[in-house]
This record gives sequence, structure tokens and C-alpha cells, in this order.
Amino acid sequence: MVKNLNHLERAAAALADEEADRLATYPIACGVSRRLIGDGSVTYREWCQDPEKYAEGFVAAQKAFDLDFSIGLMDLSVLARDLGSHVRFDEENTPFVDKPLIKTLEDYEKLEIPDITKGRTNVIIKGSELVAKRLGDEVITSAFVEGPLLVLSQSAGAEKLFFDSYEEPGTVKKALRTITEYDRQVVEALGKTGTKAICWDYLWANYSCLDDKEYGELEGDVFAPSLNEETRKNGMAVAVHNCADLPHLDTQIRKFKPAIYSMAYYPLIEGSKTASQVIEEGYADETLVAGNLDPQLFEQGTVQQVETATKALCQEVKTALCKRGLKSRYCIASGCEVPPSTTCRLENIKAVSDAVKKYGTIGD
Repeated sequence: MVKNLNHLERAAAALADEEADRLATYPIACGVSRRLIGDGSVTYREWCQDPEKYAEGFVAAQKAFDLDFSIGLMDLSVLARDLGSHVRFDEENTPFVDKPLIKTLEDYEKLEIPDITKGRTNVIIKGSELVAKRLGDEVITSAFVEGPLLVLSQSAGAEKLFFDSYEEPGTVKKALRTITEYDRQVVEALGKTGTKAICWDYLWANYSCLDDKEYGELEGDVFAPSLNEETRKNGMAVAVHNCADLPHLDTQIRKFKPAIYSMAYYPLIEGSKTASQVIEEGYADETLVAGNLDPQLFEQGTVQQVETATKALCQEVKTALCKRGLKSRYCIASGCEVPPSTTCRLENIKAVSDAVKKYGTIGD
């Protein structure tokens, strides 16, 4: 049995499905990381608008929680705001669009690519560079970018966007081309930062909302593949995060071929796949799957409850990997972001890492 790998070695083994000492782990601890900066008084509003504080949080989280990756999720309103939507910034809550930019069909036509050296897009770029410099010798670092359909849904509102896509598909696709070029410029800038990957949020590849044909026309056939290719051309790996209830796994794993695929499990929704089902159906043959602890457990659970849930997931995953003939290709993670609230229990995040060290040992 392999023993005492460092974070980079363990992550590399998991990505390649090689023998490892234990399963990799990455609770998606992002906005909550601000509470580890200095005396803990940095607000979410400050953290998400300052590249130095943004980076400090991720560095502090990696040190405090002993994580195998560092993936720089901020929130899902970054690009929409820089395009011109109004975003509400509370002191301690995740920012969100409260006044979308697009109100008429003509507004789709008027979208213009903003200056990526300004706004929160630049916070992501500069912050990712700082994280890569400070953690790049210890863990795989990744930026986090919203896919074009997600950006447009934030800019118009999902209900309006999908109605308009039926009524005026050409107009909507013109806006998607504009946002894809915006994303492409972000990719090019991130390629110069030293970050090793981009984690794309292609949220709308979700059977609760769109079927294969609909998603393909709006993102999956052209826009997302072009951005994935652009990511690779700029020297970064492609990762995908989709915390939807019924994600398009064939499209996002078998077609997009990401290095890492992060997903959630919804036990009350019929058809939502467990970790073992994803492995048994062959998706972990092709990518490092990450998931799927309940994010609310970090706020509502005790350390013992978190340890119990992590132990159960480790055992489920190891059994499924063994049956499939795989060695290490699963990362124990939360299905979506750990709640960034001030009431989230930081000790519960560390409890996941500690439990994986106890129960995620491969070969047991």
C-alpha cells in the first residue's frame, strides 16, 4: 500500500487512477475561508471585491483544513455584474443579481464585453494568480468561471431567458456568442496566472430544466466545447462543477472530457445518482469524480455527524471503485459550496479531512 503522499502526489494519483495512500478530499470551502483571515472580521463583501483578501482566504483554508485542491469559487454573479446587471452586496451574504440587465429582446443585442482588467472579473484573475503563487507548489490550484448560459441566465433571469430562447433563438444565441468571447478573454488572462485549471460552472446541463437537444443548442454543442478547448490551449486542465439535481453526465463527462467533475446528490429526487451509481455506470473510468456530502451538514451538523457521513461515503466509494477495478479516482467533497455564512461550523470542514485520513485509506 502506498503511504504518505503529499497533496500534489495524491491529486495526481487520483486524476490518473493510480495507487494512492487514501482518497483525495476537497470540501468546497470558498467564501467561508474569509473567516480565517486575520482576526476573522473580514466580511464577505470585502472578501469578494479584493484579490488580496480573496487569495488570503484560500491560502488560509488550505492550511487550516489540509485540502488536496484549491478551487477558487466566488459566486455566480461575477460576470453578470461586470456586464451591467445590478448586484446586491450584503455584508455577510453571497452577492446576487437583483436587477438583471436584460429586460427586452433588444437588450440581448446590446451586450458588450467589459474590460476584464476591471470589476470582479479582475478580482478572480488577480486573485487566482496570487493563489497559484502561494499554493502552486503544494496543491493543484484552479480558477472558477461561469459558463455562458449561466452568465446569460444571471443577466436576464432564467424564466425570461428560456422563454426567449424558444421565441427568438437567434437573438439569444447572439448574446451567448458575445458572452463566450467574454469568457474566452478571461481564459486567456487566467492562462498567464500560473493556475493549473479552470473549473467551469455549466449549471444548465440539467434534465430538470433542459433536455439534451435544448442544452446542446444553447451551450453544449458549440459554446462550452470551444471554451474547454480554449482552456486546454492556454495550458490549463478543464474541470466542471454542476450541483444540479439531474446533470447531463454523458455530455459533461463523456463529451467534455474534464479532468475533474464535481457533482451533488439529492436523495429526495428520483434519478439523482449516488456516488456508487456514478462509479458503477463508468463515469469515473473517464474522470476524477468529486462529491457529494450534503453542504448543509457543515452548518447544521456536529463533528460526529460529519465524521459519520464522511465515513459512510468513503466506504461506499471504495467498495464501488474496487468493484469497477479502479484504484483512486474519486474525491470526497461537498456536493456544492460549504455555506459561506458566519454560522457555518469551521470545525466541520476539518472533520471531513480528518475522517478521510481515517476511513479513506485505499487498500483497507
